[in-house]
Amino acid sequence: MTSTSDHVTERSPLRLPSYAVFAALLAAAGLPIYIHAPKFYVDEYGVSLAALGAVLFGLRLLDVVQDPLFGRLSEKLRDRRALAVGIGCAVMGGAMVGLFAVTPPIAPLIWFGLMLTLVFSGFSFLTINFYAQGVIKAGQLGGNGHLRLARWRETGALLGVCAAAIAPVVLGGVIGAPFAGFAVGFAVWAVLSVVMMQHEWDSGTAARSSGFRVVLQDTMARRLLLIAMVNAAPVAVSSTLFLFFVESRLDAPGLEGPLLLLFFLSAALASPIWSFLAERIGAKQALLFSMVVSIVSLGSAMFLGAGDWPYFAVICVVSGAALGADLTLLPAIFSKRMAKISPSAAEGFGLWAFVSKFTLAFAAVTLLPALDAVGFQSGTTDNSTQALGLLSLLYAAVPCALKAVAVLLLAATNLEET
Repeated sequence: MTSTSDHVTERSPLRLPSYAVFAALLAAAGLPIYIHAPKFYVDEYGVSLAALGAVLFGLRLLDVVQDPLFGRLSEKLRDRRALAVGIGCAVMGGAMVGLFAVTPPIAPLIWFGLMLTLVFSGFSFLTINFYAQGVIKAGQLGGNGHLRLARWRETGALLGVCAAAIAPVVLGGVIGAPFAGFAVGFAVWAVLSVVMMQHEWDSGTAARSSGFRVVLQDTMARRLLLIAMVNAAPVAVSSTLFLFFVESRLDAPGLEGPLLLLFFLSAALASPIWSFLAERIGAKQALLFSMVVSIVSLGSAMFLGAGDWPYFAVICVVSGAALGADLTLLPAIFSKRMAKISPSAAEGFGLWAFVSKFTLAFAAVTLLPALDAVGFQSGTTDNSTQALGLLSLLYAAVPCALKAVAVLLLAATNLEET
């Protein structure tokens, strides 16, 4: 038994790149889809912003029930995770092709909802399994295992976001249907990810889960879930409006892809730096510093107008670097807490997935209809001063206010208890 355990521990670090590859796949199916899909269906099929916002919110209401249940299902399938993950990847990859590469055989809005339901269901199930497995993996690494794994995992995730953000723009110069190319490439990436992670779905020696109650009854776990939800809201808001802000407020159509890449690439490059910094000054101090940087940088976007894209590029670099801390340190902190109170972690990350994605739904159902109500139109330079002013307010001021609440919550939390 001892030799087997030592063998697993010795080989664990060698497989960390596979976690980066799988994280990249999941990241490409998350935030970028909220960025690309609504605008794609507005431009290609003329679906209204308000209707898309309602559908996105409805999908997140489904997650109210679905994500916690996926957490429980993940725990039940713990000894067969490799098979379950393979099925989940097949569903997610196929639905991505349906979303972007297939002309809707029914009403575009209904097709949009059906395909996104499958994409996000696969995403939810896979994310829960992946992060739960990460708790086991970090235990095998020892020491600062949670931060070491987070460096690989979140850097891979951010690089995946970068690739997904820029892929349609790059492919647009090569093929006539860039989003279809992106979808097919995503499906291929899903196959590669399954192959690379096939030996990593180890159930470990962690005790079986005792349900959601253990997580929800833990004061620190509840506080971390609340911080995660509030802190994710600014990213949800700015991500939902990013393409519209660059195209209409900055009057810089065609620069959306490069600026998105700059934003997420900055986050990816900064992610391991934040992890190293957290090991030296503490995760709380590193997070608080990054949040303040985020508020200052994003808030300055309020004062930008047509032609100010060079200044916005600087904002993308700084705010993107700050995002790297959010995406790296918070999951590592939560994983560390789960290792103490609920070692199987599947149901804990079912709750984590829900609070993280709820913010995206809330952003979609409030922001897009608000812009629609003042007559904002995508793809035109003929928007009113009122519409552009509201766009700036929603894109910059609202996220800063939400981030300030997250700062106060984190400042009042004693992370030494984790």
